Amino acid sequence: MTATDDLHAMLGTALTARASDVHLTAKQPARMRVDGDLVPIPGFELATTPAWIESAVGGLLSREQYEEFAERGEVDLSYNAPGVARFRVNVFRQLGDVAAALRFINEKAIPLEELGVPLVAADLVKRPRGLVLVTGPTGSGKSTTLAAMIDIVNRTMPSHIITVEDPIEFQHTSKMSLIHQREIGSDTASFSEALRRILRQDPDVILVGELRDPESISTALSAAETGHLVLSTLHTQSAAKSINRIIDAFPPSQQDQVRTQLGDTLQGIMSQTLLPKAQGKGRVIATEVLINTPAIANLIREGQVSQIYSMLQAGGSLGMHTLDQDLKRLVEDGSLALQVARSFAMDPSTLDGVRVRPKDYDAEAWSVRAPEPAGWGH
Repeated sequence: MTATDDLHAMLGTALTARASDVHLTAKQPARMRVDGDLVPIPGFELATTPAWIESAVGGLLSREQYEEFAERGEVDLSYNAPGVARFRVNVFRQLGDVAAALRFINEKAIPLEELGVPLVAADLVKRPRGLVLVTGPTGSGKSTTLAAMIDIVNRTMPSHIITVEDPIEFQHTSKMSLIHQREIGSDTASFSEALRRILRQDPDVILVGELRDPESISTALSAAETGHLVLSTLHTQSAAKSINRIIDAFPPSQQDQVRTQLGDTLQGIMSQTLLPKAQGKGRVIATEVLINTPAIANLIREGQVSQIYSMLQAGGSLGMHTLDQDLKRLVEDGSLALQVARSFAMDPSTLDGVRVRPKDYDAEAWSVRAPEPAGWGH
């Protein structure tokens, strides 16, 4: 067996253990992330040698990818492990040795309701134009949520969808929609270059893997202004921080223009994070949802983003809620431990007095209960 064959066996073991990621580091045992924790991979507890990692990982790279790695010291790619799964892979050097992080990618999009994502996301992705952001820390399931949203359009609307990704993760098959997926490096030079050309390709829906720089942000906002629906991600942990991140990416002389564009084009922001379930294995999603309204758009244009939080708290009828409101709901449902919720809450005092809701309860008799905005998935 080759080193790459051994790696495939290791990945198969991690798949059986429901891992989300696998990490390879020279002179350390291989590890996998299960329910948010890094643990050794059973059967592969011995430390890996630099030569083995270099050989195993080298078998995943094309000639072009190997040349990029040799020149830059790191490379991103997607990889299909035969009989195992598809992976998003980052190969890099540390202390002079080769290391790698491999993330499992689902073979098909998972419906929003199965993910526990608020169903208002299905409404956002059916808007005819504008900007929709899915945000959160690394490993929070942003790509999985976007894949589910794109699949809704693909199954229900006669649209042209173009994705620009680094690398391509979920591979979609055209259904009612026509889908073109472009990968940075192999299909286009960069996000900004792809976005400059994309408006000549007659898109209806544009998915940008990540808004990384002022040029890609500016082009995405212009595309949203000119009648396209643009979906993308940011590594931010709240709606307000997402808005500020976009504005702060530009020099002060341009920020007023960006505020105006964002106020006019933004459709909604969903921030999400994955937390360990209160009981059993697995994780549960906690979210914050902003739906742009004339009042919120005006706050964005006027630079009064700090006032948006109170509108999220009172916007349940529109499908909005804060992270703290969602944490309270999850604690009451018994999905999330109170101490975990407190550690992630913006204001832990909002969880004072919360009680776990019995499975069989009388809604009228149950007096301590979080408001549940319309359109939440469970």
